[in-house]
Amino acid sequence: MTLETSLIDSALRNWQSNVDRAGKLFGNLSQEQLLQEVATGKDRLIYLWGHLTASNDALIPLLGFGARIHPEVDLMFVSNPDRTVPTILSGEDLTIIRRHFHPRDTGAAVALDVRRTKAKAGASLRVAKFLKRKAENRPVPASSSANECRLDALASS
Repeated sequence: MTLETSLIDSALRNWQSNVDRAGKLFGNLSQEQLLQEVATGKDRLIYLWGHLTASNDALIPLLGFGARIHPEVDLMFVSNPDRTVPTILSGEDLTIIRRHFHPRDTGAAVALDVRRTKAKAGASLRVAKFLKRKAENRPVPASSSANECRLDALASS
């Protein structure tokens, strides 16, 4: 296992661990507790959990791991403030969504490895093409002193 693969694996493990930890924290609360405000006039716990779930789901396409699994949660927990949407998912629904969320199972490590390999190959090809074009299309400097320097360099070789 290379260093990069190890780091990717570690990041995915930590991501999954944090998702699981938040799920355990919020999942152990009753529906009544989830509907309580964090502070007077602030968001409810259910909204914070939904926002966290939607944010994690939005990372999947951002990192190139595929399409979002649950884009419908954005309307309830990201696009609108708490209490502006008439119905939101319950704690049980968010628990089910959390159980479907496994960054390590999305082929994330494979996707990152493939993208990295393609990027390196593409970069090498671009550099080779650039150097070839540069050699073929050398611009002639406009100043006469530059031309004299060229002639001097040719004469000395």
